[in-house]
This record gives sequence, C-alpha cells and structure tokens, in this order.
Amino acid sequence: MTKNILLAAISLFTFTAEAQKLATLKVSPNEYIGSYFDYNVNFNLDEITFLPASQLTLIEVNEGQRKEVPYQIENGKNRILHWQINAKATSGSLSYDLIKKKPSEAKTNMKIEENGGLININRKGKTLFSYQYETMPAPQGIDKSYGRSGFIHPLNTPNGEWLTRIQPKDHYHHYGIWNPWTHVLFEGDTLDFWNLNKKEATVRFAHFLKKEDGAIYADYAALHEHVVLKNEKVALNEIQNIRTYLGGEDYYLLDFSLDLNTASKSPFHILEYRYAGFGWRTTEEWNNKNSKVLTSEGKTRENVDGSTAKWCIVQGALGDNYGGAIMMSHPTNFNHPEPLRIWPVDQYGRGDMFANFAPTKNMDWVLEPGKTNNLKYRMLIFNGEMTAEKAEAAWQQFAYPIKIEIVK
Repeated sequence: MTKNILLAAISLFTFTAEAQKLATLKVSPNEYIGSYFDYNVNFNLDEITFLPASQLTLIEVNEGQRKEVPYQIENGKNRILHWQINAKATSGSLSYDLIKKKPSEAKTNMKIEENGGLININRKGKTLFSYQYETMPAPQGIDKSYGRSGFIHPLNTPNGEWLTRIQPKDHYHHYGIWNPWTHVLFEGDTLDFWNLNKKEATVRFAHFLKKEDGAIYADYAALHEHVVLKNEKVALNEIQNIRTYLGGEDYYLLDFSLDLNTASKSPFHILEYRYAGFGWRTTEEWNNKNSKVLTSEGKTRENVDGSTAKWCIVQGALGDNYGGAIMMSHPTNFNHPEPLRIWPVDQYGRGDMFANFAPTKNMDWVLEPGKTNNLKYRMLIFNGEMTAEKAEAAWQQFAYPIKIEIVK
C-alpha cells in the first residue's frame, strides 16, 4: 500500500469514527409540537454514552432535513441532555441523531451575572430578570421590619418592560415574585411569614446551592429559611430551583421548583387563608382600564378571585407596548387546579393588580417532618397579547413532557 493510499485510508477511518452515530432519539407525535412555542425536552444521556460533550453532536432530522442543534448537559447523579424542539418542527417525522463528533462551538445564550446583592439572568446579553439575595432595606422612614431578601425583581418582558413592583406604599411587604405563607401553626404559635409588620416571622435568603449558564437554560438554586423572629428558629427550609429557558424572540420561560422541608421535628401546618404562597405584585402601570385577566376556566378580572385554574394570563399595556405573563400550576401541586387570589377590579379605585396561586385558600396543608413537599410553577413571559388557545398549549407542554424513544 502506497503512502498516499494509506493516508487516505486513515483519514476515511478517522472521519467515520468521528461521525459515528450513537443513537437515534425518536420523538413521540404530539399535537403541541409545532403549535406556538419551542418544546423543552431532555433524556438521560448516560443510557446511551459516557462520552463528554466535547465529542457529541446532536442532529435534528425533520422531513428529511438535517441540521445541528444546540444542547446543554445537566450534571448530577445522571447526565441529562437538554435541547429545544423548534416551534416550526413537524411532529410526525421528528427525530434526533446523537453522533460521536466534535460539535460546533457552543454559545452561552443564557448567562448569570452577579451585580451587588443580586444576580441578573441574561439572554444573549439582555437581562430577563433579577434575583435579590441580599436584604433590601425598607424605604427611608418606614419600619425596618419591612426589609427582606430572596425575591425576583424586576421581571422583564423580552422587550425590557418591568412586570413587577416592590415595596409599594399600600403594601410595603410586597416583593415582585415571592413565596411566603400567611397563616401557619408552628409549635403552638400561629405565625405570619407574609405580613412583615406583624414582626412574627420572615423569609430570608441563606445561600446559593448552584448557579449554571448554558446554551439552553440558566438556573440557580437558593435556600430560603422561614424564620420565627421571637427565637430566630428556622421553621421551614425552602429550596428554590429557578430555571430560565432560551425561548423565542417574543417570549421566554421561567420555571420554579420549590422544595419545602420542615427544619425541625415539628410540623409546619399551613392554615386555610385567603392568600398565601406564589405571589406576583405587578407593575404600577396596570389598572382596570389597561390590563386584563383570563384563566383556563374562562374567568376574567370580574369573577376570577377564589376560582381554581391550571393557568392564568395577566397582561396589559406597558408604555407604548403590550405584554404580560401566563402563570401555570403543575398537575402534581398540592390542591391542583389551584385557587387564585386576584385583587378585585376596583382595588384602590384604580384596579391595581396582584395575582397569587394560593393552594391553602380553601384548605389546610400540613408539612410533616422528614418529607419533602414540592410545588412547580411556570411563567411564560411575552411581548404582545396572549390568547387562551396559546396559553393552553403552553400549559400542556409544561404539564406533559414529550416521550423520547432511544433507538441504538
């Protein structure tokens, strides 16, 4: 064999080895693929290979067309491969080839940046929202008990308009997106972790458990301690796992997975009350003339309070633009579909907006020692106007993950 032929043979062998197909991932047909929004999917990579990301390429095969798609590997007990199915994909012929081949240069589309007591979650250089981990003091001249940490503000539309508000004069204890409990029986006392002026209890950021950037998502996990003030005893540990997906030009997804564990041998008994839990104090721009509410059950601002829902759209005018968010409750949540607390249409004469999934609005919830309780919420934040049909498609994608069949 001549030298040239030998080199050609080696080159061909190298190319074949580099481009070796490890598996085909078949996507089960789903009516919500190719509807309105990209579908976030994942599978256990270790079932196929232990090769590192530097040797893996993911190829979408859709109606005979092949293209490389970005992915992100989540490291843990198992490695989980995440990617997005484009909203324009065709469900019936969709599959993905996982190939042993050096991928194209990965872009960190989603990035976390620290900035003096808060972290900013950025998409392609533009801030989507901020998480405040250092204590935000009360406004000057206001009781210091109103200060707190561990909340999201501002929450921005993709266009950059604020959707949240903190420390409004009517409710200094309102903090953007936050998750306290209002009426709790703990070790013989009835405590309020929501209304800070009572000086009974509060919620504090303790520390971060992780932060991760990537091509598909950015996420962080933060420990929040629910503290009894009279003795500084931690009654409940809450781990907030917050993940922001890449999404599309006019929307993005914000996922909340909240793990609740008692911090002692005593139960944390959340008593029935008209508001508590996952709350959103919206922008001061909104009132009853320029904003509106619609739920999965067809309720509007006029009749929504106290009803139950899978999802709830809150949207309105934002300067010269329009936008908002869909709040979604996961089917595994306690008391799903969840009761809603939405302020009445004549709140403060203007119709100021506050929206809250309140799972204990109509029943107690006892968190027992030694048991992890989990709540999952998703917010789809959007530019423009949202419809019920699109909101239902978004909720279906949240509630029912796509099944992936691995063909080796």
